[in-house]
Amino acid sequence: MVTMRREPPPAEGTSREQAMNVRMIAAVSVLALAGWMSAAPAQAAELECKMNFNLAGWSVFYQTATGSGTVHCNNGQSMSVHLRVKGGGLTFGKSQITNGVGKFSGIGSMSEIKGHYADAGAHAGAANSASARVMTKGNVSLALSGTGKGWDLGVAFGAFIIE
Repeated sequence: MVTMRREPPPAEGTSREQAMNVRMIAAVSVLALAGWMSAAPAQAAELECKMNFNLAGWSVFYQTATGSGTVHCNNGQSMSVHLRVKGGGLTFGKSQITNGVGKFSGIGSMSEIKGHYADAGAHAGAANSASARVMTKGNVSLALSGTGKGWDLGVAFGAFIIE
């Protein structure tokens, strides 16, 4: 037996189509993240590292954001990091992520964390929103998730930089 779940009406000032598009983007992101995580088996020598971060920025064709965070690994090491996002595309908005979480895979030593990660994706959000992204730097992958405030719409390509 198939049951249909009735969705709440979209927020005032938005169309049903926009609300469906935001849900579709979120669903595709979650499925991609789940597939990536199940396809990457842990290796015995691999470090488990997580990053807690805050990030804020804007975009009008050019995308930029800055922030800070702390990386903690299961071997007891930790380090403070500075974050930058740079890119461009057909993108507009202003956003802020607080208490975001990043999970690294493919890390053999903490020195492999810093650098430029390739980033590309479509995004849409208004007021409070949640997002998930996966990006890579060689054999190292970074899965980010977080909640934030602001508004954004578009498609962007660029770099997520950890310094």
